[in-house]
Amino acid sequence: MDGLVKSKIPHETSLIALFKSSPSSSSLSSSSSSSWIQLLHSLSPVPHEGDPNSTTDLSSEQTRSLIVENEATRGEGFIDGFVGQSGMEWKDVEKRFDQVARTGRSSEPVVRWSEFGFCIGMQSSPEFANELLCALRGGENWKYKITKADLYNLWFRMKDNSFNSRMRIFFDMCNRNKDGRITETDIKQTILLTASTNKLSVTHDEAENYASLIMESLDKKNKGYLEISQTGSLFKAGLSKAHSPMKQVSATTGSTQNVHSSSGDFCEEQEPMSRTEVLFRTYWRRAWVVLLWFLACLGLFVWKFVQYRHRSGFEVMGYCLPTAKGAAETLKLNMALVLLPVCRNTITWLRKHRPINSVIPFNDNINFHKVIAGGIVVGVILHGGTHLACDFPRISESDRSIFRQTIAAGFGYHRPTYAEILATTEVTSGIAMVVLMGVAFSLATKWPRRRSPVLPVSLRRVTGYNTFWYSHHLFVLVYALLIIHSMFLFLTDKLMEKTTWMYIAFPVLLYTGERIFRAFRSGSYEVDILKASLYPGKVLYLKMQKPEGFKFHSGMYIFLQCPQISPFEWHPFSLTSGPQDDYLSVHIRTLGDWSYQIYDLFQEAVLSRSQGCPKLYIDGPYGCAAQDHVKYDILVLIGLGIGATPFISILKDVVKGVQTTEIDHSGLRKCSLTKGPLKAYLYWVTREPNSFDWFRDVMKEISNSTKKQSVVEMHNFLTSVHPEGDIRSALLSVIQALHLAKNGTDIVSRTPIHTHFARPNWFNIFSRLARKHGGAKIGVFYCGPSKLARELTKLCTKFSTKTTTRFVFHKENY
Repeated sequence: MDGLVKSKIPHETSLIALFKSSPSSSSLSSSSSSSWIQLLHSLSPVPHEGDPNSTTDLSSEQTRSLIVENEATRGEGFIDGFVGQSGMEWKDVEKRFDQVARTGRSSEPVVRWSEFGFCIGMQSSPEFANELLCALRGGENWKYKITKADLYNLWFRMKDNSFNSRMRIFFDMCNRNKDGRITETDIKQTILLTASTNKLSVTHDEAENYASLIMESLDKKNKGYLEISQTGSLFKAGLSKAHSPMKQVSATTGSTQNVHSSSGDFCEEQEPMSRTEVLFRTYWRRAWVVLLWFLACLGLFVWKFVQYRHRSGFEVMGYCLPTAKGAAETLKLNMALVLLPVCRNTITWLRKHRPINSVIPFNDNINFHKVIAGGIVVGVILHGGTHLACDFPRISESDRSIFRQTIAAGFGYHRPTYAEILATTEVTSGIAMVVLMGVAFSLATKWPRRRSPVLPVSLRRVTGYNTFWYSHHLFVLVYALLIIHSMFLFLTDKLMEKTTWMYIAFPVLLYTGERIFRAFRSGSYEVDILKASLYPGKVLYLKMQKPEGFKFHSGMYIFLQCPQISPFEWHPFSLTSGPQDDYLSVHIRTLGDWSYQIYDLFQEAVLSRSQGCPKLYIDGPYGCAAQDHVKYDILVLIGLGIGATPFISILKDVVKGVQTTEIDHSGLRKCSLTKGPLKAYLYWVTREPNSFDWFRDVMKEISNSTKKQSVVEMHNFLTSVHPEGDIRSALLSVIQALHLAKNGTDIVSRTPIHTHFARPNWFNIFSRLARKHGGAKIGVFYCGPSKLARELTKLCTKFSTKTTTRFVFHKENY
């Protein structure tokens, strides 16, 4: 016990230092509070249900009341700002005014009332800005031009931080007839306006229900209207609900348990790791593989360089010859190695062996494939470039006597011209290889593969994933030409020196065997479609019959083929069904040619209901980074948009695993049948509210399964809605809190999972995790764009060095 108490001291000190060093951010965290309140929540040991070891001087209710009181005094919380752009000052507003101002009959510049929204940064919400202007000016004649002095007075009122001032403005926005009373109809109209401003779809019936919910909460005497004092209490009550331990700690229902690593290491006094140690632990596996590869290439180059430095051809071609031959030797190695990272069945099998998986970074197989491809490009430039620009001209222009004494036998005692050299089998085959590889490499780069808008329209028509896929099969010809090229070498007569086949024999046979195995296996894996559903955002959900003997682990993916589209195209999709389910399921988002075609086929089948579903074949399963979740007791799963798919099966697996695991009241593993995570956090960030339809049933199922133990916390973030604290989303936050308290469902996701508005503040999220799981090792798994991956990687490193919690980052690569 003493060790446990001691371990908190350096951890809390380091967290405080980390907060002091962190830059301020305008984005809100999952707790949606100001920075000092987030610090209070993260550093104050607020007790949680079911945690007998938690102690504090204030009860959780007293703490919450103190927070509400402080924020109400400061005018913060649900109404935290009126401006469209956080951080705007009067000078910014004045600059915008000057941009659109014009001089009328008087010499004083003015702007139209419709330009008020642009001036204050609400140009994306013009209708809401107009209502705000009407509330600020009052009366009926509010549609007149605005001078700079008028704008300053309006801005001064908006920047008043007192709760009463901001509450008055909001009340006046709702009180359309200016009689000092808000009716249910007024609330309904404001709800529809707020929903439209935040790009949310709310029907009139839903708006009536929400308005009725507010009236039911505040109009206790059934007057049929609300006064400003009642409206103020509404926001304070909503603020109290927003800062409740339920929202602060868990997005699911039920109590939250303090789960630490089962190893018990956290009970000893620990110090944060140094940055060097964190970087070493993170990258040592990649580093040794890349270093070994580089040393192998360097060694082969030097060996061949020295060998040809002492041959007769050096007298004619000089250092160009050993340079070209050294590069050729590295090309042999890399043309062999480049096939190994894409032998997916072999890699999936090797992943199962922990000793091998612990030293070889299989998650980076595609990245290593790209690194080797880069090595091939360098080798081709050195080998081909020195031959064409140096070796061949020197041969054709060499002194005849030196030519006869050195390399004449290799050319039939005839000094060839440059054109004759180019016409030889070895040169023509080499040039053909370079052309084919140039086409394949170019189409595999980011812009052509993803059909980037920066490309000309004419190029976009002939690029894309399909072009990349088919062009990569040109390497069949490349390897055939490579064998031919290696059999007709200049200055090499000995068969034992023609070693290209020795390098590539095993990788080519292995890869060919894999393709044959995949063809036979996929032919036996024709699946029946049990259910096909079409979701908003052009997302197709497929529930398929699970083939007999098909076994997989959560986090794996499969390849799908639809013969009606193409018998050659296979596309990867994460499995969203759990290993224990008796079916397979995938979610397919239309992002390319093939996905649009399969969506159209199933849309036609679903809508017609007369014809059967298209035939599908599957191949797999295959392993990926998400499989490593079993190595951790605590998981952080971060998905952007459709990037949440790899984590759905993991959440199901965690819930199922905990249901077969006895856990005591302190959250420590007591008796486990299978090794697996004890706690999982899901952070799902999406732009469209309709996206929540994709996994609604799954989230409800998981929430209901974890009511008692709360081993899974799910947090939804909707970035299209204005941040919590902005007046444009204030009413939504109130309704959201009231509806969740009464009905147990969120008004946006329509699940028990609370939806946070705007982007997450990842720094605050990581600090909360570090405080809650001091001394633990947390696996952070991410699927989404690379930009956020870089930010998350830096945060993992930062918190691993500044706190006793170690964050290990994993990114999905397909």
